[in-house]
Amino acid sequence: MDPETISPRLRGFDTWSDMDILEALWQGQAGALAAVHAILPSLAAAARDMANRLEVGGRLIFAGAGTSGQIAALEAAELPATFGWPPDRVRSLTPEFNPFSPEATEDNADHGARAMEALQLSPLDVVVAVAASGDTPFTCAAAAHAFASDALVVALFNRKNSLLGKATHHSVFIDSGIEIPAGSTRMNAGTSQKAALNLLSVLVMTRLGRVHDGLMVNLMPSRPKFRQRATRIVAAIIRCSDDSAERLLLQAGGDIKHAVLMGHGCERAEAEAILGRNAGNLRKALLAIDRQVSQGSNPVD
Repeated sequence: MDPETISPRLRGFDTWSDMDILEALWQGQAGALAAVHAILPSLAAAARDMANRLEVGGRLIFAGAGTSGQIAALEAAELPATFGWPPDRVRSLTPEFNPFSPEATEDNADHGARAMEALQLSPLDVVVAVAASGDTPFTCAAAAHAFASDALVVALFNRKNSLLGKATHHSVFIDSGIEIPAGSTRMNAGTSQKAALNLLSVLVMTRLGRVHDGLMVNLMPSRPKFRQRATRIVAAIIRCSDDSAERLLLQAGGDIKHAVLMGHGCERAEAEAILGRNAGNLRKALLAIDRQVSQGSNPVD
């Protein structure tokens, strides 16, 4: 249903009791999350294509305006800290942060195209464009330029048959329902977009080997909270004490994957070599060690 729909069911909404208003809002939020379940196959297909390009050096670029832009920007900002994704390989394009004009609005298609053009896209890059209406000029123009540049384009939108879904490799319509208040897409549409982007990014990063046993194995322990988390991750994977995990992390220079392999008997240089041969994938590296051990040879031979 169109997020702009005005529902007769909500007549007198402002006269309802507090609990009735909250119940209606909760039902909308629950429906928005249920709508995300319906698009899981589409997210899975998009994630496969995204991972294929990102694993060979592509950048991950989010584009959006208004609430959708803020949600997309938040997703981009979380990737380096959560998954150790290189900061120089993630971008967020919104009208508010468009270098061409601080006054640019979401209705300016030219600014969207020029902002994307400035990134000098390659076919390895991935663009995730998000718009509740699916017709936001800034976002549609940015996505169209990316598509014409042979970058992979994934579009998320909340209104069926929208312009954003035309020039894209993966067109993902989220039927998040009517909004309360009508047209306030920070509610149901925003909730569905946040959930969909969360699911998409975790799946992509998992396929890129940055999640192991549900743990963030590319986490950078740059501050005390992260160091404690990294210690727990190493301890959980190799089933050792926190003290032993902390020592391994120290010897590994804070690298969780190196620390895990060192906990399996590798020297740091050996751990680095094994990970290098297995595209940084910890599970593949551990399987390689097991195979080598079972054959009675050195893991780095």
